[in-house]
Amino acid sequence: MTVLRIGTRASSLAHAQSTLVATALERALGVDVELVDIRSEGDRSSRPLTEIGGQGVFVGAVREALVDGSVDVVVHSLKDLPTMRDDRVTLAAVPQRGDPRDALVARDGLTLAGLPAGSRIGTGSPRREAQLHALGLGLDVVPIRGNVDTRVRQVLAGELDGVVVARAGLVRLGREAAVTETIDPIQMLPAPGQGALAVEVSATAGPLADDVSVALDHADSRTTTCAERALLRALGAGCSAPVGALAEVAEGDDGLEVWLRGVVVAPDGSHLVRLSASGPVSDPDGVGLRLAQEMLAEGAAGLMQERAS
Repeated sequence: MTVLRIGTRASSLAHAQSTLVATALERALGVDVELVDIRSEGDRSSRPLTEIGGQGVFVGAVREALVDGSVDVVVHSLKDLPTMRDDRVTLAAVPQRGDPRDALVARDGLTLAGLPAGSRIGTGSPRREAQLHALGLGLDVVPIRGNVDTRVRQVLAGELDGVVVARAGLVRLGREAAVTETIDPIQMLPAPGQGALAVEVSATAGPLADDVSVALDHADSRTTTCAERALLRALGAGCSAPVGALAEVAEGDDGLEVWLRGVVVAPDGSHLVRLSASGPVSDPDGVGLRLAQEMLAEGAAGLMQERAS
């Protein structure tokens, strides 16, 4: 293989993320790399994500290009991946994760606490919307679509008082100076997998999967995102459900452990279930499953059904 073809969405953020992967693979494997743009259903539609398929809407077309051999490797934002396994592809690597937290970009350098009641805050995420309501700050949460630059421009143009986006995306685009507050996970838990990338190859790729894994896979990032996605899967939730999760690898009484926090919030923020669990790093799926069972026992399913109705 003289040229490694990397499939990517055409957005600025997707290109920035795929370029990070391309540079690392060029250096590690000694190959030339070409980015191949692929338009997904999420890119073609301006409707809310919850109406056009939710989780996976940015993944399908990119994955199909991998399966049909148009590209050799694809790069996704891990939080966009469906939690159900696709046997046609292999998750070869989860590179070292970026900052998983959400960030506020607001007028006049304001923080969430500094914004006056009634301020218009834009987000396309039911998870962020519900947690913003739960803070009880009296903010007017406005649904928006568009790439990161489009959202930030709405603040600069005075159309919105602020937007909440993933901090890692702003950093990868070189726009971290626009952040007026990095939101503490105590206030707002991020989406499962936020800040992480997923590098997939075809299930029939053979040695390429091992090469990509050795070059890029980061053990702690794979472990933590695995626990978060196991929670999401066991809850039976997708991007239309207001679910937040964040796992960390930390020293426990018996060695390294996965500590996982999760939250499910009613759409209006009036009720929430927020719990945590921990377990061995060798069993992140088990930690996520156990936490999901505990959250369901506390009524999390009813809160997710409120969104569905």
